[in-house]
Amino acid sequence: MSALLRMLARFLAVLGFAVTLNATAQQPITLHGAVQFNDEHPFNKALLKFQDLVVKYYGKPVVFVLHRNSELGLEKDYFAYMSQGISVDYAVVSPAHMSTFAKAAPLLDMPFLFRDLDHWNKVLDSDAFQPIVDDVSKKADVMIIGYAGGGTRNIIANKPVRNMAELKGLTMRVMGAPIQTQMFTAIGAKPSVIAYNEVYNAIQTGVIQGAENEAAGLAQMKFYEVGPDISLTQHAITVRPICFSGKSFRKLPPDLQAAILKAGKEAGKYGRDVESSGDAGLLAQLEKEGKLKTFAFTERGKLLELAEPVKQAYAKEIDATAILTKVNAIK
Repeated sequence: MSALLRMLARFLAVLGFAVTLNATAQQPITLHGAVQFNDEHPFNKALLKFQDLVVKYYGKPVVFVLHRNSELGLEKDYFAYMSQGISVDYAVVSPAHMSTFAKAAPLLDMPFLFRDLDHWNKVLDSDAFQPIVDDVSKKADVMIIGYAGGGTRNIIANKPVRNMAELKGLTMRVMGAPIQTQMFTAIGAKPSVIAYNEVYNAIQTGVIQGAENEAAGLAQMKFYEVGPDISLTQHAITVRPICFSGKSFRKLPPDLQAAILKAGKEAGKYGRDVESSGDAGLLAQLEKEGKLKTFAFTERGKLLELAEPVKQAYAKEIDATAILTKVNAIK
């Protein structure tokens, strides 16, 4: 009898273990995202859309934890975390922060790259940037799964900048990629690489006279409080890739992987529509509220003229001439 009881006990133990394994296996997968802003910002809206679409296409529960307001640092930190496969699974990251791994990545965000919003959209819907996507994936193990962005970047300053003479010698913050420094030096400014969260204080204390940003970032960070004069240089239309950690991705079931890839592309398009449509309206609203003044830049043709040789030289330097040629050819 005792032998029978022992057999029964072992059977129940095995059954209990199997039930535990099954329950564990059915626990929803948890994915962590990160963003520097709050839910009013287009980047957040794009990532929230991404989350909703993943659940829709996967058809099973997924737990998303979106760390907002720079809780996990800045975009450069998110990219490093995704590359290592720790802390952050998905995020919106500026191409400038990918340059350590893939030298051609900053081309995505090069000033004066796009002729207008229509050209920008057509390029992002094409395969023109696929070599960069492949390079980032190979060298950083971070996947670009969609393109958000869409803000038109202008110069933010503590004085009016309306022409080349007023631009000359302007001390201003730029992003970390070398092309940013090269481009703004070529057009006569004095660029300086400063962390994004230090820009406000840097203008306020006179370390720099200004920066450059799109309307959403300008509003979110309240740069208009220290740099209320906005020069409409329209020097860039932002490309902000939605990224996913390659190490995290490979751990996921195939049907969730497929959902993530599909959702990333659609969420990126959604984010572009949100930001590009609201950009000019937000600037107008802030001007109406008396928080800033906008100034037309009267010599934009000169900016384009000075920028062209820098674009060509930079593309050659990073072996991206073919990519730039393909972008320029898209009508």
